[in-house]
Amino acid sequence: MQNKKFYVSYNTVHKLVKKLAGELLATGYDPDVIVAIGSGGFIPARIIKTFINRPIYAVGISYYGLDNKHRDHPTKIQWIDEVQSQLVGKKVLLIDEVDDSRATLAYCVGELLKYEPEEIAVLVLHNKLKEKDVDFPVEIKRYFAGIEIPDLWIKYPWDAEDIEAHTAAEREMLSEMKE
Repeated sequence: MQNKKFYVSYNTVHKLVKKLAGELLATGYDPDVIVAIGSGGFIPARIIKTFINRPIYAVGISYYGLDNKHRDHPTKIQWIDEVQSQLVGKKVLLIDEVDDSRATLAYCVGELLKYEPEEIAVLVLHNKLKEKDVDFPVEIKRYFAGIEIPDLWIKYPWDAEDIEAHTAAEREMLSEMKE
């Protein structure tokens, strides 16, 4: 799959989130709140709410400027300042779609730690098997990844212009992987 794209359908996302919810609950971690990193973490966060039914707070973090050029570090676009007091002493589940360079996830964890939660667990659909730019702070003891994949470009369904073609591309990719 060298230089190929990794297609993921909505059905696959739903199944991954259901699996991850089971793994999360099996560890005994019972989050008080979900924090979704936008925009990729919004849909997985909403799906996991079906299984663990906790409030969702949305944050916007960008590693790219308006000109789509890579920045040196992530920056806040939208934050949860108005509910920060509701995070003190709480168990937080931080959700994003992919752990790529880890810069965005680690930045968000660092910002959330300022609100003194009891614990933060990180959950992603995909972890890219590559060297990360940064490590998580030592406070992160729980990390859940649905699938570990090579460093491929992931095509999520929420970015598809033609969902039928996107889903067919996933089926074709999975068929090729079996061969």
